[in-house]
Amino acid sequence: MLKWTWLSLVIIVLDQVTKYLANTRLDWHQPLAVLPSLNLSLAYNTGAAFSFLSDASGWQRWLFIVLAIGVSIYIVFWLVQLQIHQRRLAVALALILGGAIGNVIDRVIHGYVIDFIDVYYRDWHWPAFNVADSAITIGAILLVVDAFRNRHE
Repeated sequence: MLKWTWLSLVIIVLDQVTKYLANTRLDWHQPLAVLPSLNLSLAYNTGAAFSFLSDASGWQRWLFIVLAIGVSIYIVFWLVQLQIHQRRLAVALALILGGAIGNVIDRVIHGYVIDFIDVYYRDWHWPAFNVADSAITIGAILLVVDAFRNRHE
């Protein structure tokens, strides 16, 4: 099922292109309204999801790089072992793999992850995120769906 790595590559390219555009065309923390409840707003995240450990002294960068590389290697081995009928699981893993590598690229090059999607309702804002984060989230949801469907089958 390594054939699904094309999806990972699409996510990586889309993620890096959108981050480049955000980083070069948006001003830091200056929202650009796109739709009601959706802004583009450039932010740099030195932490993990929801800025976890973002206020640490810098060691977290290397921890998240090592973790993401380790998870990516594990996912590749998992993909190799999948059978042809496990398409949903392969798609889920490919999305997570692409997202993980997209964010690792940022951490290696910049020392932080570039976020730019700002979803909000009135004064409440979801933490800013990017294409890689979206792919990881969708992949994780598909993993859960796959686990429940396989349990019932």
